[in-house]
Amino acid sequence: MSERIDVDYVAELARLEIAPEQKEKLQRDLEAIVGYIDELKELDVSGVEPTAHALKVANVWREDESHESYPREVMLANAPETIDGECIKIPQVLPGEGMN
Repeated sequence: MSERIDVDYVAELARLEIAPEQKEKLQRDLEAIVGYIDELKELDVSGVEPTAHALKVANVWREDESHESYPREVMLANAPETIDGECIKIPQVLPGEGMN
């Protein structure tokens, strides 16, 4: 592969903080992955039927039957924290998403 991958840019897109000592290893790993993909592009797959799975996959459907739901208090009992007893409160994932 001739072009280097910009690890800082990739980390920014993925919203990851990469320690400086890990950047060089990540650089090599990403370049190896892209290099492997480039090798795969050279294979002749003209007679190979595209597949999503190695084995046939089929949905097993069941009847859609309604049942009584658990009470909200039971469902939220194991939540570490709730918002007004209505929703499970989770840690902020992205900056600027705080509750108002």
